[in-house]
Amino acid sequence: MKAHGSQKRASGDPYFSHPLEVAGILTELKLDSATIATALLHDVVEDTDVTLEEIERQFGPKVAELVDGVTKLSQIELKATSSGTAENFRKFVLAMSNDIRVLLVKLADRLHNMRTLHFIRDPEKRRRIARETLDIYAPLAERIGIREWQEELEDLAFRELEPDAYETVTKRLAMLREQAGTLVEDVIAELKKTLADAGIAAEISGREKRPYSIWKKMEAEHIPFEQISDVMAFRIIVADEETCYRALGIVHRKWPAVPGRFKDFISTPKRNGYRSLHTTVIGPRQTRVEIQIRTRRMHEIAEYGVAAHWKYKQDGGVPDPEETERYRWLRALLEILENADNPEEFLEHTKLEMFQDQVFCFTPKGDLIVLPKGSTPVDFAYAVHTEVGNHCVGAKVNGRIVPLGHILENGDQVEILTSQTASPSPRWERFVVTGKARSAIRRFIRQQEQAEYVRLGRTILERAFEYQGIDFSERAVAEAADRLGLDSVEDVYLGLGRGQWTAAEVLRACFPGIRVEEEGGVPARVRREWEAEEAGRQRRRGIPIEGLTPGLAVHLADCCHPVPGDRIVGIREPGRGIVVHTIDCEALSAFEDSPEDWLDLAWTAGEAERDFYAGRLKLIVLNERGALAAIAAIVARHEGNIANLKMTERDPKFYTMLIDVEVHDLKHLTAILTALRALPQVSAAERVRG
Repeated sequence: MKAHGSQKRASGDPYFSHPLEVAGILTELKLDSATIATALLHDVVEDTDVTLEEIERQFGPKVAELVDGVTKLSQIELKATSSGTAENFRKFVLAMSNDIRVLLVKLADRLHNMRTLHFIRDPEKRRRIARETLDIYAPLAERIGIREWQEELEDLAFRELEPDAYETVTKRLAMLREQAGTLVEDVIAELKKTLADAGIAAEISGREKRPYSIWKKMEAEHIPFEQISDVMAFRIIVADEETCYRALGIVHRKWPAVPGRFKDFISTPKRNGYRSLHTTVIGPRQTRVEIQIRTRRMHEIAEYGVAAHWKYKQDGGVPDPEETERYRWLRALLEILENADNPEEFLEHTKLEMFQDQVFCFTPKGDLIVLPKGSTPVDFAYAVHTEVGNHCVGAKVNGRIVPLGHILENGDQVEILTSQTASPSPRWERFVVTGKARSAIRRFIRQQEQAEYVRLGRTILERAFEYQGIDFSERAVAEAADRLGLDSVEDVYLGLGRGQWTAAEVLRACFPGIRVEEEGGVPARVRREWEAEEAGRQRRRGIPIEGLTPGLAVHLADCCHPVPGDRIVGIREPGRGIVVHTIDCEALSAFEDSPEDWLDLAWTAGEAERDFYAGRLKLIVLNERGALAAIAAIVARHEGNIANLKMTERDPKFYTMLIDVEVHDLKHLTAILTALRALPQVSAAERVRG
């Protein structure tokens, strides 16, 4: 109180009333003393002259650390909301909070601010606060499982953002409540009697659904309030998991179930650990009612989320191994030490590690860069700017030089080293994970290849002129471009370099009527030089194939996905160069009438196995939980990588998928295919042949 002095809130109340209310909200969750102290002190560093050192001196290092965490979140919040990066802020909080209690204090702080929002006179400010509450804080409360906070935050924000809709829904609810009369009491009484007759002791309660959840359903399904049938929800709490399923069967025998409305969140928990059985039945008076069935432990987690777990720990409970396994999400959320024998020690090591599908890194200036998990410094460089990626030569992570394929982690500070003479390497494609990085690398390589083909085409044409005894003339080439219907001389060189036409064809376009040998006038020695250069170029591109015509672009066919070890054939396609197919590719039938376009090819010995190539497999898989995980585990165990996956058919029992697996060669692909066929979840597995 002394620190805040005469400060007032918008309501006119002394400022200290706010931290007192925040502490009261947290007390309802029965949290530890350090959290309550943090709630009382959470604004003093930001709004008064009190320092963290003073807090540490009077309340200890843990409270000071928590207050510091809340203060930092407040500073990030101001920056994030001003720049509109609400989603980034939400995920950043989840990924980077060192202690979940920081987040709990921040949520309680927001809840009290929303309860007093109407005292703020500026309507725009009220709407901004309500919008960020709906976008940031309510999802955070849902993510850590505190349903009461989530629903109250949603309703308070809804009232501010959509006042007319809020009033309509609440009035309709009041009218429905009046019409229902004793419906809630009747349903509870019937459920209690029915379950008691079956020997099941149960605690039963009923409530209306909240205004925001009803409005959200109306908006999502484009229906009026009158068509919202299951406005009433009832909760049955029983002794154990087995009794949950027994109670479900009894309820379904009592009242007919609404098809398609049963959900089993016990066997398949929600991401925040919520577990319960949900069903909708046609109850008394032909009214649809939703019924939730759960154990006491499930109920505590449904109501209080993460807080329920350490309340349980403080009360002396020790979860059995099966329960610990069931709450895997909590292990991903909290790093619990095996020897944490008391609540303080347990809380000391609570770590928030959600949104593990993303990593949050920083530039040396402190700007936040959000990337997919598994990203590298190259992904980071392209996320900063395409030109930074294109000229990247190295990286420092937390001040230490690392390889460009280094996997980034949460909180890393990344400095990209660049050089104006540097350019992307084709090998980067093997380890980058972001679409932006991959497309930028491919675009640069295509541009580089195009420039190379232009140079190659010009050199071939210059040698052809020389061989014919004619002085090279750019003007003659420009005339050839007109005759060939091209826009520029560069297009002539590009087409010649890519093999779209021969030097002889270009010479005839330059000088109509000239007699030219089909070889284009290029001496065999010059051709051998280009063959040697092109072979090296192809190796640099990562396609180690012998028997290639110099100057032609080379592509691996998308229909059969050849890998080293396959017998292969090349097809010359105008505009694409050489397309490499497996010898048994079904697509080759389209070229049977063009034998002149076929080339005999072979993989370069000793080069192929250094790289990865995508082989395509077709799998028919049982439609059951864990099937995809089993497939991914097999591929990973054999040191392959799933580059792409696509579902093509699905029915209640099976689904068919195509997966592109990155392997070194045919032997590698065959080993993975054999292992997949041995999986009980895989009904059939075969390689796609075109």
